[in-house]
Amino acid sequence: MDWALLAETGINGSLIGLMYSLVAMGIVLIYKSSSVPNLAQGSMTMLGAYIVLAYSSRFGAPLWLAIILAALSMFGIGIAIERIALRRLAGRPIIMILMMTLGLEILLRAGSLTIWGATGRPMPIGISDDPLFLGALLINRAYAAGAAVAIVMFGLFALFFRTRMGVVLRAISDDYTAAWSVGISVERGVALSWAMASVVATVAGVLWASVQGVDQSLAHLLLKGVTVAVLGGMDSLGGALLAGLLLGIVEGIAGSYLDPLLGGASRDLVDAAMLIVTIMLRPHGLFGRHDIERI
Repeated sequence: MDWALLAETGINGSLIGLMYSLVAMGIVLIYKSSSVPNLAQGSMTMLGAYIVLAYSSRFGAPLWLAIILAALSMFGIGIAIERIALRRLAGRPIIMILMMTLGLEILLRAGSLTIWGATGRPMPIGISDDPLFLGALLINRAYAAGAAVAIVMFGLFALFFRTRMGVVLRAISDDYTAAWSVGISVERGVALSWAMASVVATVAGVLWASVQGVDQSLAHLLLKGVTVAVLGGMDSLGGALLAGLLLGIVEGIAGSYLDPLLGGASRDLVDAAMLIVTIMLRPHGLFGRHDIERI
């Protein structure tokens, strides 16, 4: 067994896993704040990347400004999604809300295909393609940068949920009716959670687009995000971070052995297996609350 190759695969896999956790954070933010399971996060990630590209290439904005403008645009889109599509479903069965988010996923994917087409576009963000050397190990710089951003985002949101507004969002998630009864604006809280998740989607979209380009495949990150969110616990940001690490390592190591046998695509097989096993054996995830309701 080549231990150096195994270590290199594991380290790069863990960095990729932390980038997965950025997608999962958007799912967890909405669930943690409003108990809404969001299946539109993959297309929101793709949409954020396309909007950055539009500001950068079509309007000539510098990349840093394009990212800020796209984040602000996605913040508004998140609020619009809650106000137009989800507000009237408050108090309805959770399966209706789940189907609405799935419909939004399909709508955003189809809409982006209509507007921008299926041709992939690069998004260079200034990260060198040269690997980092950790002794004899080669580390991907883009994955390392994405992992660092994921850790920073986790720290910011961990602090946010210690603020008064963060506590209010947790109260909304626990009981809409009780929150309404004490004068909390549930609608504004849910809208804020969608807006924050949309900004996270933009960040994730930029980082993933720098690796694989901007195209429809960014929406496929939904499977990664859902797997990480369920594995870590749907209401646990820390769980999303650690579950992303675990999934990335397992994917990397398993892929190095299974890809030659299966002709590739083993990563999606690992994701599906981990998702199914988690739901069967530990439906609240590794760090989620035991009273989380599953569909």
